[in-house]
Amino acid sequence: MITFCIALLLLIVGYFVYGTFVEKVFGVEPDRATPAYTSTDGIDYIPMPTWKVFLIQFLNIAGLGPIFGAIMGILYGPSAYLWIVFGTIFGGAVHDYLSGMLSVRRNGASLPELVGDELGVVIKQVMRVFSLLLMILVGAVFVVNPANLLDLLTGESTTTTLWIAIIFGYYILATLLPIDKLIGRLYPLFGFALLFMAIGIMVSLFLRPDSLPEFTAAIGYTRSDSDVNPIFPMMFISIACGAISGFHATQSPMMARCLKNEKMGRRVFYGAMVVEGIVALIWAAAAIAFFDGSFTALSDYLKGKTPAILVNDISVGWLGTFGGILAMLGVIAAPITSGDTALRSARLIAADFLHISQKKIRNRILVSLPIFALAWVVMMIDFEVLWRYFAWCNQTLAVFTLWALTVWLARERKYYWITLIPALFMTMVTITYILFAREGLRLPYEISLGIAFVVTLVLTVLFARFKRTLPSRVPLKK
Repeated sequence: MITFCIALLLLIVGYFVYGTFVEKVFGVEPDRATPAYTSTDGIDYIPMPTWKVFLIQFLNIAGLGPIFGAIMGILYGPSAYLWIVFGTIFGGAVHDYLSGMLSVRRNGASLPELVGDELGVVIKQVMRVFSLLLMILVGAVFVVNPANLLDLLTGESTTTTLWIAIIFGYYILATLLPIDKLIGRLYPLFGFALLFMAIGIMVSLFLRPDSLPEFTAAIGYTRSDSDVNPIFPMMFISIACGAISGFHATQSPMMARCLKNEKMGRRVFYGAMVVEGIVALIWAAAAIAFFDGSFTALSDYLKGKTPAILVNDISVGWLGTFGGILAMLGVIAAPITSGDTALRSARLIAADFLHISQKKIRNRILVSLPIFALAWVVMMIDFEVLWRYFAWCNQTLAVFTLWALTVWLARERKYYWITLIPALFMTMVTITYILFAREGLRLPYEISLGIAFVVTLVLTVLFARFKRTLPSRVPLKK
């Protein structure tokens, strides 16, 4: 329990200390008009209260990742706490804040446009396709699992297929309607359910202090299948949304179009990521505490089962039937409120590079129909396969975003190390994973690690050369 409490405290302190530092590096301009006012259209560009923008941003990014990913990540031992804490503070929150604020500065531009402006036309085209496919993948992943959870709650009176149809129908409306008509009204309710879930599970953890292993238990700990699931890079892929996630940068432009003032950016973008890190920390701890600190028991339980079953057992077992239902609704709300905005983001990304105005409903339907069709087809793929590819695509997108942000900071003579170090680390993670993993090229581990190191080194040299081409008369701003 001491390790858990220290990790929780570090996340909170990180928001106030490192978050303030990152904000100063960016250089907010409170008097600068935001896109919510300069491009108001009543559909996507709408000034909204900061509390509501924060809540929507949090629910957008807090899908299944910080819950399911944390549950699977804790199988690597208490080291997962370190990745959640330091990954969130120095990686994920920096990534989310800077990508969100850069979008604010560029009239709410979507991620492919932001990355392409810094890394070139070819990367822009790649990012357009890659981001669009990831949004469709997220929309599909976040239909199936909440449907399964709702089917657990309702029993024989409904079917998973019925819930899939209902959720997908909601996604269609959330994609097409003005952001304040449906998303802006439902998210406060969903937010209450999700926060109740997190608080309820955390209180239950404090009632079971002896069931949580301390970090000292991580010394020398390895998974029984570490030959195929080594901690590097597997843990850093498993715990994605609870530490750093490229998906978040695709969501930030939506709120960049609704933010009233730049000084609220740290609360919305950096703050939402820290809260998500706290949610991931709670569920990682809950998963192992449920089995009295036995990693073997947790591993055996998850064989042949999805984490959704464990979430249900923990919620009902610790909070009772009523509390369990509310907690489960929170877990259901998390993926739904990421899936709907994922498809909405897909519409915005497609509209941006096709240069189709979204003010008319006819245009929104025209752009969205192919997206809906592809999402429905992807839903037919097995969930486990979907999740593995989603996790890798997610982290790869973060790599592109971090490198783009690093280039932008260097061009602006700002302190680029805050994104360069996470960019180098995540480059190593994603390349090693896709070369070594079963769903990748299945190369030997040492070879995969060596290739990843060489590629990362080459990128470092290329960035150093790029930096030398910049005019040197203006000193770097720290």
